Amino acid sequence: MWCYRGGSISTEPRINDRIRVPEVRLVGPSGEQVGIVPLAKALELAQEYDLDLVEVAASARPPVCKLMDYGKFKYESAMKAREARKNQAHTVIKEMKLRPKIDPHDYDTKKGHVVRFLKQGDKVKITIMFRGREQSRPELGYRLLQRLASDVEDLGFIESNPKQDGRNMIMVLGPHKKKTEAMAEAREAQAARKAEAKANPGKSQNAAETDGVDENTADDVDIAEESAEAPAEASAEV
Repeated sequence: MWCYRGGSISTEPRINDRIRVPEVRLVGPSGEQVGIVPLAKALELAQEYDLDLVEVAASARPPVCKLMDYGKFKYESAMKAREARKNQAHTVIKEMKLRPKIDPHDYDTKKGHVVRFLKQGDKVKITIMFRGREQSRPELGYRLLQRLASDVEDLGFIESNPKQDGRNMIMVLGPHKKKTEAMAEAREAQAARKAEAKANPGKSQNAAETDGVDENTADDVDIAEESAEAPAEASAEV
């Protein structure tokens, strides 16, 4: 069986000697219309201006070509594409799992994570996990979800009402703040921190050390929380 194994088709425009047409509609380096000229004349003008002849509209008849610095054009296009990707807002759904008989301290910790996610402009999927005899008391999970939604109502709203899904009950919270707004605020805060660090290097170093201790403490709390929940789950199922 015959199989074509050619290379990928280039999406870059043809430039200079790669252009294979007898004549082109030429656009000058400042955007002025030169008119339809023979290809040889267009290449001669490109050499005279020390620029490249770039085919910008290959489907036109004759093709439209422009005199430009192609290397500079590619660099500026890449920078614009990078900036566009930087400002893109991707919808992210975070997940937080709770038990219907959660400890008050654990609840405050979980709520803190939900608050952080909503401030970042992310959606949060809240899952209440029922074990053993807890499955006969779905109202406990419903009341817990309503309480959580009420506690963070200044940052988010109920996008998907609580519903039973097997052993779990699920609710989705949506942020009031758009992702793009949250990203812009985060960049401004980061710039402010950098400016403060530059102005007060000693103070910023102490703050960074304090932040590191807080993060480690938070990790220890999460580990302790998971360890504490494990025996509770086992006892509920007995």
